[in-house]
Parts: sequence; C-alpha cells; structure tokens
Amino acid sequence: MKKILIAGLIVVAALAVYFAFFKPAGSPEVASEAGSSPQEETSVYLSALNDLKGNQVSMAQDKLIFVNVWATWCGPCNMEMPGIQKLYDKYKAHEKVAFYIISDEDAETVNPFIERKGYDLPFFQYAGPYPPALDGNAIPRTYIIYDGKILAQEIGASKWDRPEIIELIEKQLAQI
Repeated sequence: MKKILIAGLIVVAALAVYFAFFKPAGSPEVASEAGSSPQEETSVYLSALNDLKGNQVSMAQDKLIFVNVWATWCGPCNMEMPGIQKLYDKYKAHEKVAFYIISDEDAETVNPFIERKGYDLPFFQYAGPYPPALDGNAIPRTYIIYDGKILAQEIGASKWDRPEIIELIEKQLAQI
C-alpha cells in the first residue's frame, strides 16, 4: 500500500512540475484590439528604472518592448531565461525593439547571477509600484508592449524563442 501511495504522489508531483514549468507551446495571451479597457487608459511604461550601475533609465515609448519581471531565486524565471536570451540575441540590434529584464533585487545579487550564467541581457532594477496593467504578485510575468498597449502577456515560465513569438514580433514590426 505504501508503494502505491508513493508512486501516486510521484506521478502527481511530476504532473505539477510539468504544468508549472513546461506549459504546452501555445500562444501567450494576446490582448484584444476591439474595445477599450481600463488598462489602456493608464500608462504601461515604468518610471524610475535603474540599470545595474545605478543609473536612471527611461523606457523607450516608441519601440516594441519586451518586459520580463523576474528574480534570481525564482526557478521558473531561471528556466525561461535561456529562451529570452535567444530572443534578445535575434532582436538586440533592431532599432525598433527594446528589452527590459526587471527585478527588484539589488545589483549585488543580480550581477553575480548574470556573470555565473553568462547572460548578455539588459537587466534593470525597479522598486516602485507597477502600473495597474503590469501589476501582479506572480513571477515570472512577461509583456510585449507597443504604443502604450499590451499586445501579449504571459504569467509563468514560457519558451520565448518559439516560432509563435517570433511571428508576433515580426508582424508588429512590419506595422511600425
């Protein structure tokens, strides 16, 4: 009886890990263009961002923006970071795209993590209250924004270099 119970618990735990970290490769939630929502009436841009050297930075408001909110201690955040790096590598030289990888952790915590993992991403710190449209207590959470509107969002880990994301970005860039 004990062996059956343990086997059942292992299966349940494996399923929980699968659904928590390895979502099926569906599309992220795409915002509807029809109608106006309250989130469109407030800014989705963050003020008082700092780079990891402490310099204040303003979010680009004339570009397609990829925003990821994460933490070094967050397992799902760490799992999705290689895909974000691949997506960034594809678009980092594109003049109409900006990436903001945001944590509320200090540079003394984030810099060793980046160095250890070898990431070349634009990391930032943000300690203020998030605009209502970007507010949440779950991480990771990711948004693709253009012209003050959230085009796509995903709460939880995702594979950001998959074809559907590339298509979404390319489609939007063709319209800019």
